Amino acid sequence: MSDKLKSLLKKREVVLADGAMGTSLFALGLANGAAGELWNLDHAERIAAVHRGFVDAGSDIILTNSFGGNRCRLAFHDAVERVEEINTAAARIACDVASGADRLVVVAGSMGPTGEVLEPHGSFSQAEAKSAFAEQATALKDGGVDLAWIETMFSEEELTAAVEAVEAVGLPYVLTMTFDSSGRTMMGIKPSDALLLAKRKNWRPSAFGANCGIGPAQLLDSVMGLAGAAGPSDIIVAKGNCGVPSIGADMLPHYDGTPEIMADYACLARDAGARIIGGCCGTTPGHIEAMRNALVERPKGAMPSYHDVERCLGPVRNTINPERPARPERERRRRRAS
Repeated sequence: MSDKLKSLLKKREVVLADGAMGTSLFALGLANGAAGELWNLDHAERIAAVHRGFVDAGSDIILTNSFGGNRCRLAFHDAVERVEEINTAAARIACDVASGADRLVVVAGSMGPTGEVLEPHGSFSQAEAKSAFAEQATALKDGGVDLAWIETMFSEEELTAAVEAVEAVGLPYVLTMTFDSSGRTMMGIKPSDALLLAKRKNWRPSAFGANCGIGPAQLLDSVMGLAGAAGPSDIIVAKGNCGVPSIGADMLPHYDGTPEIMADYACLARDAGARIIGGCCGTTPGHIEAMRNALVERPKGAMPSYHDVERCLGPVRNTINPERPARPERERRRRRAS
């Protein structure tokens, strides 16, 4: 584990991660479909301002602007030869902001999926994926990140390639996968099985969890599934979207989660066992500040029930956690109304 992250986890019951980089860049003028990672080179001051906003709101961990910074994703923007330049710049911008903070802030190098479908389901080999991830991880390490943050993964094959690459580069790492309304990743992996997969492969992530998805209620379902498989030393991550998106007149996604909803989500995630909590798509510094304040002001409670989650955050759809079988939507509506 990163020494800095270890230090934070020793001092605090909950470590607060940041919110949405993409949402923040759209608000600053990034065009729909453009590569926000190129702004590390063209508009470094805007990226720094986003990081600074989250730090000022209370984030203890900031993720670099490098989610799509692997060669596969950058190929769509004719930037495949700029992987090293883009990722090193992303790391240095975030590290500069962290070093200027009045407290310890951890810099995590964001590494998202390649966008390819790996063998045996597709034609992209695990070796190719591993090479792409290693190239990105090396650049992030050279830029000074404290750890890698492998996120939004949905297949065992791609997760394995990313972990093997990061371990070969020599970075500690956090893993998060994305689970949808079926209670599984797109490739059918349940939260509990995902954590057990990491144990079976003898991986040593600093933390393991869930991110993105379709809203805070569904993210809580994933966290509760992870908690059921976790051991005493496992650190669980919750980094859910800020509500459910809709497409606005500007053709950009807009999320319906209020600061109050995200504050409830943060406290429920803590009560469910998460120790690193943040927001994903749609989450702004205002949401993070509300989450921080709620975590400070509200005492920790017992493991939440599904009634607690649905009362505060809305319906949990099609859960496959054994503690609570899926219920028809009509029954959920009646229960919330009561």
